[in-house]
Amino acid sequence: MTQIYNRIALIGLGLIASSMAHAIKRAGLAGEVVGYARSNETRTIARDMGLCDRIYDTAAEAAEGSDLVVLCVPVGAMESVAIEIAPVLKAGTTVSDVGSVKRAVIDAVAPHLPAGVHFVPAHPLAGTEHSGPTSGFAELFDGRWCIVVPDLCDDEAVVKKLEDLWRAMGSNVDTMDADHHDLVLAVTSHTPHLIAYTMVGVADDLGRVTDSEVIKYSAAGFRDFTRIAASDPTMWRDVFLNNKDATLEILGRFTEELFVLQRAIREGNGAHLHDYFTRTRSIRRSIIEAGQDTAAPNFGRVQSDTK
Repeated sequence: MTQIYNRIALIGLGLIASSMAHAIKRAGLAGEVVGYARSNETRTIARDMGLCDRIYDTAAEAAEGSDLVVLCVPVGAMESVAIEIAPVLKAGTTVSDVGSVKRAVIDAVAPHLPAGVHFVPAHPLAGTEHSGPTSGFAELFDGRWCIVVPDLCDDEAVVKKLEDLWRAMGSNVDTMDADHHDLVLAVTSHTPHLIAYTMVGVADDLGRVTDSEVIKYSAAGFRDFTRIAASDPTMWRDVFLNNKDATLEILGRFTEELFVLQRAIREGNGAHLHDYFTRTRSIRRSIIEAGQDTAAPNFGRVQSDTK
């Protein structure tokens, strides 16, 4: 594989950044990969495992001289990082991110970047419930989608270069504007996570009443709810606070659908329930046919996904 960037800086060294480091090295996509994490403990772990060619003690040191700087921090921390690295960014540098909200990231980061620096947000639709520098693996992005949001960059060559990087790391690539991205993700990711957190909370309340029988006898449905509800709480707090409008819109629609199902159950309307579940089952099958999951009982998760 051809080297795409000379030096890539990963700011934040969690699941996505560590997987990027492995994927970049796997394909030889950069001359060097450097990194920074806020926690000294995380930096020490990353150094000990040789995650990057160099690990710096400040974000500015990592960003200085880099051709691509990827912000892999929670959405709520994006602005402070942008302010810190802005003075050292060289002309022609591309700044990107991996956050699952795009409009808020653009509003937080773009005003602080100097002229001559390109800002091209991105969002890899891949992940596990694990976090930290030891959780990453090169195959995380293989066959998954990465959405690139070139709202503020009219240089097609710069955008293509970032797209080429994600493709070379194994991703399929699509482009969207920021607002459309946030609405789509509210449907496919944000609201489902919120519902999962809520259902686990309900089970916890019931568990206190029934001596934890809800937890002890969890069936597959609840088991899979708990998987996504185990995701990083800081990241998801920031997602909901920064994609508030789209999430509330989809949550309102979900509530309306739930009321209709409640009525059908109350009235014994089996025909409506059967028709509804048949339609939703076909959507699940479409996800499998699109290659974004498998029909296997473990949802196609291979051993490396559970590290």
